Amino acid sequence: MEYEIKGGAFPMVVCKLQKGETVKNETGAMAYMTSDIKMDTNTGGGLLKGIGRALSGDTIFLNFFTAQSDNQEIGFSSCTPGKIIPIRLNGSNTIIGQKNAFLAAEDGVDLDMYFRKKLGAGIFGGEGFILQKFSGTGLLFLEVDGEVIEHNLQPGEKLLVDPGHIAAMEESVEFDIERVKGAKNMLFGEGLFFARLQGPGKVWIQTMPISKLAEAIIPFLPANNEH
Repeated sequence: MEYEIKGGAFPMVVCKLQKGETVKNETGAMAYMTSDIKMDTNTGGGLLKGIGRALSGDTIFLNFFTAQSDNQEIGFSSCTPGKIIPIRLNGSNTIIGQKNAFLAAEDGVDLDMYFRKKLGAGIFGGEGFILQKFSGTGLLFLEVDGEVIEHNLQPGEKLLVDPGHIAAMEESVEFDIERVKGAKNMLFGEGLFFARLQGPGKVWIQTMPISKLAEAIIPFLPANNEH
């Protein structure tokens, strides 16, 4: 499958499919497709798998698009200003992404909810650390809020990140949630929790989580004056 990412701050990935090739996406991301592509909507592996995806921020159902002839095109657009990251999975590399990170993928890519084993991250991370796991083989497209900064962590190297800024990471990266130390820091600082990431592995950091963008816009919205 060939692809091209277009559109600047409001990106779209355009995939060119040959006969028999299939891509899948979450409901609502498809922008356009040529006429000889067949669409099928299902849970992508049973109801329980669909419910697991819903808990991790996606929809229960996936759309599957299969080319019925060569040189068919389909475009998937990001729902927020940002970037689309293409990642090729080869069967041995697994990616952990934030909820709502999934945009589209080839049919050989597996999507699952990612369960945390460490109690700290499960309790203190809040809903922001309900994650998605991507494995299998094929191209995976993730959508990232704002710009993206990549960090390649060496073995043992640590990085403290605001949880909302984590877009994705390789499964080899260890992470947990730690409380911010100091009462003043907790009350007047950056927040109550940091995500502690430890290498080896690659981390993708997003510069403008949609939640922070919403917070920045709210003060400028007109008040709802009741009469």
